[in-house]
Amino acid sequence: MGDIPAIARDHPGYRTRPGSRFPLGATVKSGGVNFCAFCPRATRVELVLYASEESVEPFQVIALTSETNRTYLFWHVFVEDLPLRCCYTWRVCGPLDVPQMSDEAASRKELVDPHARGVSDRFYHRGQAAGAHAVEHASIRGIVTEPLDRPVDDVDIRTLDDAIIYELHVGGFTRHPSSGVRHPGTFAGLIEKIPYLKALGVTHVELLPVMAFDEQDLPAFAAERGLCNYWGYSTHGFYSPHPRYCVEPARAPQEFRELVDALHAAGIQVLLDVVFNHTSEAGSNGPVIHFKVFANDAFYQTDPNDARQYLDYTGCGNTINCNHPLVSAFIMRCLEYWVRELGVDGFRFDLASVFARGAHGELLRTPPLPWAMEASPILARVPLIAEAWDAGGLYHVGAFPGMDWAEWNGRYRDAIRRFVRGDPGMVGEVCTRIAGSADLYEDDGRLPANSINFVTCHDGFTLGDLVSYDAKHNEANGEDNRDGSNDNLSWNCGAEGETDDAAIAGLRLRQARNFIAILLLSQGVPMLLAGDELLRSQRGNNNAFCQDNALSWMDWNLAGDAPDMLRFVREMIALRKRHASLRRRRFLTGRPAHGQIHPDVAWHGERLDAPAWHDPGARFVAFTLAGHAPDEPMLHVILNMNDDGRDVALPVPVNGSWRRIVDTSAESPRDIVPDCETALVERGACRVGARSVIVLESR
Repeated sequence: MGDIPAIARDHPGYRTRPGSRFPLGATVKSGGVNFCAFCPRATRVELVLYASEESVEPFQVIALTSETNRTYLFWHVFVEDLPLRCCYTWRVCGPLDVPQMSDEAASRKELVDPHARGVSDRFYHRGQAAGAHAVEHASIRGIVTEPLDRPVDDVDIRTLDDAIIYELHVGGFTRHPSSGVRHPGTFAGLIEKIPYLKALGVTHVELLPVMAFDEQDLPAFAAERGLCNYWGYSTHGFYSPHPRYCVEPARAPQEFRELVDALHAAGIQVLLDVVFNHTSEAGSNGPVIHFKVFANDAFYQTDPNDARQYLDYTGCGNTINCNHPLVSAFIMRCLEYWVRELGVDGFRFDLASVFARGAHGELLRTPPLPWAMEASPILARVPLIAEAWDAGGLYHVGAFPGMDWAEWNGRYRDAIRRFVRGDPGMVGEVCTRIAGSADLYEDDGRLPANSINFVTCHDGFTLGDLVSYDAKHNEANGEDNRDGSNDNLSWNCGAEGETDDAAIAGLRLRQARNFIAILLLSQGVPMLLAGDELLRSQRGNNNAFCQDNALSWMDWNLAGDAPDMLRFVREMIALRKRHASLRRRRFLTGRPAHGQIHPDVAWHGERLDAPAWHDPGARFVAFTLAGHAPDEPMLHVILNMNDDGRDVALPVPVNGSWRRIVDTSAESPRDIVPDCETALVERGACRVGARSVIVLESR
């Protein structure tokens, strides 16, 4: 029976009381634990109790009756003196209407509580959960966790105005043997790497999904190779940190909060990548984990002609019915929990255009959920970032519903990739993107900080691969290289993959610096992918969702192998922080700001004041930024993506002279000079190398 607490061995069963419908989940109170589940279709409910995560059999099954344990659509019971760390599941009987499963078969399934603060998947098997026959006690289980004693009572307003976001995978960041941490692949392991993040200079970490997810949710051909769902976009435990990222899953809330507190102590805020567009239950043939029994008709979008068929606008088998009042309330309370009790500073929403769909997938003119989040006294105070598209064809970049939503700017990514690759005729759009994408955000009152600028992210090539591969190489995923995007806007600089050619390697380093420099010189909020500062490679794999191995992990040996790139990224971040002109709150106008005599920006081509915005062959642009803060020096930026160098005239600085502080074509340490006083002085004109970025500072 496993390690049963002494109190369980001493009693034939814990005494119970009717309990309360508030709150949902397992709540530790004086004298015991209150359990509550929402299940409108149920006629009978059972609470199944296990002594610990290791227990094979339950030590008590508590039958709930509608006369005693039901209030409206909620089932509840209070178990007296129940110890912490016990595990539990629910069983439900009734006209459940689960797709492709009889009510009798569904009633034998043990269900995990969607509100569980901790979960264990030790005995879970996805194939068995999908079958019509129940396998005794082989489900995901909730854990009765110790309550947190440090809720955030007053949530300060947090913005992204000065943010530099670093997207990382909690497991992969420290799982490589070179990480040298005590608990690799965990929240605790990440705490040990905070000094590295602080030295890098990032202000926010954006964590790939950390809500408990189904590692077994992946195609059969990948499972046959021993792979797993690594990225985590398959949530089942929306209130629970992922058990694999914990040293002790029974302490999941505490361990995650310890990470948040440690990051906050270092001046780094925490954004979570969250998945409220689909769940791990997949389609009609998918596993029965919770919602298919608890509230199938409310929780999922269904075919209007056949309610037993799920609509799939996510590519994952189902679509959450986000704008149903009960589902919206579930999402809102969940997000507020992660802010108030776990200390999170904001969220990035995967495939967020699903939020604009109704119960049958129809597009809603004014979808309730995005607006409700902005009306929440808690969520209105933290950044909300949309991946503003879905797999069903909606694309909301520049038009996501709501007031203050930030967006992953996919148009920024594509324009900068094409420009640095050397595509001609990109100057006009590149200038628009560098200036903060006013064409997307200004018309509805949004600001540059609503644009999350990025060149790479977890989904696609790493920066090292973006400059090393013309095509994807996803053979390791088991799908004959059919998965992943075919349109990467990349360039291998003359050879596919690894090379010993020094000239190609040098060009790749220069191109990587170009991407980082442009990203950190752009108005809006820059986001870096973890490992890009070390030129981490996935050997051309642009869809490493199933690669929980060295292909995806952060190899800390690279810090010694690529010190020049690491130094360049650190110093570019520091440069951005020194110059308020790179972090303007309002869009550039080309006119002097209040109290200034020089325009906030002046655009140039190879001749001053003559940008080649409409030249189909242009690969060159320059711009001059006036200082924004008092006594802030001007910057003059030159972007030359031609295959040859150019001699270009310089505008007259406000005072002093121009000093070359960044030159991506120069060898380290001359590629970026932190001490402006030691920089090369330029007078009247300067030479800009082929495929390079130059930044001049007036002194």
